[in-house]
Amino acid sequence: MQIMISSDQKWTMVLARDIKADSQFFYAVKSTGIFCRPSCPSRRPKREQVEFFDSTDAAQRAGYRACRRCTPLERNSQLAKIEDACRYIDENLETTLSLDTISRRAGLSPFHFQRLFKRTLGISPRQYQQARRAGKFKQALLSEARITDAIYDAGYSSSSRAYETSNEQLGMTPSEFRRNGQGVAIRYTTVATDLGKLLIATTERGVCAVRFGDNDKILDRDLRQEFSAAEIVRDDQALGRVAEQVKNLLGERAGAGEIPLDIQGTAFQQRVWSALRRIPRGQTRSYTEIAANIGSPKAVRAVASACASNPVALVIPCHRVVHKSGSVSGYRWGVDRKKALLQAERVSPSE
Repeated sequence: MQIMISSDQKWTMVLARDIKADSQFFYAVKSTGIFCRPSCPSRRPKREQVEFFDSTDAAQRAGYRACRRCTPLERNSQLAKIEDACRYIDENLETTLSLDTISRRAGLSPFHFQRLFKRTLGISPRQYQQARRAGKFKQALLSEARITDAIYDAGYSSSSRAYETSNEQLGMTPSEFRRNGQGVAIRYTTVATDLGKLLIATTERGVCAVRFGDNDKILDRDLRQEFSAAEIVRDDQALGRVAEQVKNLLGERAGAGEIPLDIQGTAFQQRVWSALRRIPRGQTRSYTEIAANIGSPKAVRAVASACASNPVALVIPCHRVVHKSGSVSGYRWGVDRKKALLQAERVSPSE
């Protein structure tokens, strides 16, 4: 099933020059009559001048012509190398491939390949191998008769290694995942704010989702779609305290450090989210500054993608990340909400 991408999410990818989005859509600029790949190196237009298309044919039918810089009608040779390397890794998950081995396959030096791979996907080749092996582990857990068989079928060298990564990759232990999430309870509640309804969901380990929405019905539906294997119940009374803690983040003197979290993400996303939590209230950072802060100065686009995938609004304050020019760019829960949050924090920063 193809995942629908909202216009705000597409715009965030365009601002981040996210090369992973190149195969998903194209954007066109009304003032120039040109359409481009999301990763095009050209200067970014104003949002009101942009419209999106699912294919080059659709863009051309609307009267736009192809950009000469990113050549959207031609296949991206660098992306093709990365795609081939990923296929090679997927076909050899039972073996831990060295950087030299994969880079030779791509016909590039190890140094250049490592940089290109990380710039494209936001993670290293090693991290990609780990993530894909975990994905195979999930599938094996659903099909193998024994968990031990699933562990070795996925390419892990030992059961201890599989269990070490299970909470991060599965969000639960292998046994819990094997039961398709049965017994893993998610409780949630919603509260009204000046920026719309706010949903807070928790597991026994901590908060797993915080998101804005227009009404309870949509928030409930989206939560159940995302955590389809879990037992989800609304529990306003039990979550009253944590809901108040999260809502207080909209106030003058609130800190999110004491709110426990139970969220999953890649190693790169976790580094970005950790950096975001260190941005003081009333201040902002650029995507470039965050990339430098986590030791990956070239991964600006990947930082923007990690911000867009933040599962817990306010607790991880991705709204405090702006374009290096200071302009307010895309926000998962709407640019208007982002502007309002920043304005409120500028007016009453915490001490």
